Amino acid sequence: MKINRLFLLCFALIMGVALQSCCDIKGDNYSMKNGMIVFDEPARAAGQESMLQFAADPIPVVRVGFVGLGMRGPGAVGRFTHIQGVEIKGLCDLEQKNVTKCQPYLTNAGMPKADEYVGPEAYKELCEREDIDLIYIATDWLHHVPIAVYAMEHGKHVAIEVPAATSIEECWQLVDTSERTRRHCMMLENCVYDFFELTCLNMAQQGLFGEIVHAEGAYIHNLSDFWGDYHENWRLDFNQKHRGDVYATHGFGPVCQALNIHRGNRLTHLVSMDSKSVVGLETAKQKMGATEFANGDHTVTLVQTENGQCIEIQHNVYTPRPYNRLYQLTGSKGFANKYPISGFTFLPGQIPSEILKGATVEAQKIDLSKVDPASIPEATLNPHSFVSAEVQNAILQAYKHPIHREIEETAKKVGGHGGMDFVMDYRLVYCLQNGLPLDQDVYDAAEWSCIGELSATSAKHNSMPVAVPDFTRGDWNKVQGLKFHMKK
Repeated sequence: MKINRLFLLCFALIMGVALQSCCDIKGDNYSMKNGMIVFDEPARAAGQESMLQFAADPIPVVRVGFVGLGMRGPGAVGRFTHIQGVEIKGLCDLEQKNVTKCQPYLTNAGMPKADEYVGPEAYKELCEREDIDLIYIATDWLHHVPIAVYAMEHGKHVAIEVPAATSIEECWQLVDTSERTRRHCMMLENCVYDFFELTCLNMAQQGLFGEIVHAEGAYIHNLSDFWGDYHENWRLDFNQKHRGDVYATHGFGPVCQALNIHRGNRLTHLVSMDSKSVVGLETAKQKMGATEFANGDHTVTLVQTENGQCIEIQHNVYTPRPYNRLYQLTGSKGFANKYPISGFTFLPGQIPSEILKGATVEAQKIDLSKVDPASIPEATLNPHSFVSAEVQNAILQAYKHPIHREIEETAKKVGGHGGMDFVMDYRLVYCLQNGLPLDQDVYDAAEWSCIGELSATSAKHNSMPVAVPDFTRGDWNKVQGLKFHMKK
């Protein structure tokens, strides 16, 4: 068969242009390698050690300083007054009024007032104190890393609101500083402690879903009623300047835990695309006089793992939609879904018979004193639909995570997004007091936060695949499986 020479010439020209376009993809801190965008990964400096499973010396009384008391900070101060073995030493914010409004949380709980620090550099004096163990950071995103790095360099453990960092460079700053100073750096991802998510994690670890092959997470939350609450419009300003999934962690963190990321598994690469900005741009025009808006109204990112799973995450804080974090686990033998309708699906035989019999008793209101328990039929499982409400309730009760069995009642009384915020704070203090590895480490903070710049880079280059940096520097397979540590 003769091949048309003109066709070959055209094909060669097209391929040449394509290859040239790929070779031209280069940024300040990334380049093309083997058909994928790869960010620079600095080698571990001399004197640094991995923070995997790091446990600091026990701190029986955890002395805390809070930085950032605008939106999330006051709630954290209030929650900490309900945790035994805590002293609140300092309150810091840009504005005096925010510091002042937090003092009653302490005095109403019978605690002494905390020292006050006000101004853009006031956090440094707080971090320099010798009588503080933990700095709790709830400022705007751009100040997370500078404050955290300064605190760790002055011997403090840090807990940082989400996202912990806004760029790959900042993620490496957190990792390197934590490794060098041997201080904990935990991101305050509260959604991993949600009652449904933590129960599903327990179920996944016991094999109820079989092998998980796909997971989904999201942050879909119309912020139209909240833009004015951010100090000097910082959040809308950030979104106006930054493309990609800038707030991935609420949906991403829980599914990463279920997939054992950097605990025998790792994120390898992602692709991302976004819609044009319609609502975001209009909002920025009204509030800022902006004529451009970088963040798409809806962003979708697909992430691949080393063990062959895929993760879909979405971001949309603009359009009129019900709140949705998705949270979905698809396994070879079962399925979990939280939004918009929570439910489970399982293959027959996947749920123990005593749980299914108990669900039948609940549904039919059977008087166990009048029947032979052996005669009670099991509730059925259908692989094509959700289990019944009674079966779902029985499953949620049977597989409730040990952390929730310990603290659920108190958490729901104290509150904070239904109680999961309190569970998060309680576990942070518990692990510090008992000298245990934290539930979330600095590598979680980096992996979950890096999605912002990685997704923006992929979208910028027509959804080219982008490698996810290995923030553990090759140690991702040294720990097998996620574990929440308990004192013996």
